Amino acid sequence: MSNVSISICIPAYKRTHFLMRLLQSIELQTYKDFEVIISDDSDDDSVSQLLTAFEGKFPIQYFKNEKALGTPANWNYGISKAKGEWIKLMHDDDWFAKPTSLQQFADSISYGSKFIFSAYANCVECSSQQQVMQSSPSARHRMLKAPVTLLAENIIGPPSVTMLHHSINEQYDERMKWRVDLDFYIRVLMQEHAFHYIDQVLVNVGVSESQVTNFCINIPSVELPEGYLLLKKYGLRPLRNIMVFDAWWRILRNLEIRSVAELESFGQTNWPIVILNMVYLQAKFPSKALKKGMLSKFVMSCSYLANILQSNI
Repeated sequence: MSNVSISICIPAYKRTHFLMRLLQSIELQTYKDFEVIISDDSDDDSVSQLLTAFEGKFPIQYFKNEKALGTPANWNYGISKAKGEWIKLMHDDDWFAKPTSLQQFADSISYGSKFIFSAYANCVECSSQQQVMQSSPSARHRMLKAPVTLLAENIIGPPSVTMLHHSINEQYDERMKWRVDLDFYIRVLMQEHAFHYIDQVLVNVGVSESQVTNFCINIPSVELPEGYLLLKKYGLRPLRNIMVFDAWWRILRNLEIRSVAELESFGQTNWPIVILNMVYLQAKFPSKALKKGMLSKFVMSCSYLANILQSNI
């Protein structure tokens, strides 16, 4: 049994009915060597009022932001206030799946990795729908060998399913919203070259319309600037992996980017030729036709091979 302190960092914003559920799940935890850090972006006192119901039940540090920081700056701020040896970021609409969840995270420290994550369940709010999310051994091996494959498929999940040692000095990139967690995981894995996976559902992830995800997916003003930033960070080499290439192909297809002008309309210029080639090729096909999986996959594969042969990636 591990004797290690854990800081549970909760970036909060109003949604007290969700936060109540999370705090109740924390109260039930059998593992007790933890503190709770709440960084509050709300423009009212609803969160602070809720916390009075938990006074004396477990250690809580509450920080009210004078001006809303937004995500992910509020995540970084809460983490900066943590005193524990381990950091457990929890979104306010997620919660521990069982009373032994935190104990199982703590016990996993003995495996020697500074980056831990677990299986989880996506739980659709206002319904009984649940989807268990587990990563396969082959997917984990692929991720360890090439962390950038996370850009194609997030096999880890949201930050709530992770726990990290305080010595990991990476921060969430505050210029991003949509792929901020993937970018963070890639940098952590490139630094640590290791992780430990718990193949049990320890966290429930709330799925609702109020999630940031729903305001980012397939939105060109979010997807294109963040994609451009990732290209600047990691270069073109990740595109030599066909999964990452296909992920870019699908972004452009789903956003229906049909010209360089559309690609540059959100302020990013000097896109690499490999991305321009995708746009040129997709523009030769009706958008509706490209939504057909078989055709899209075939044309994407042709584009991939052509760009490899032309040394564009």
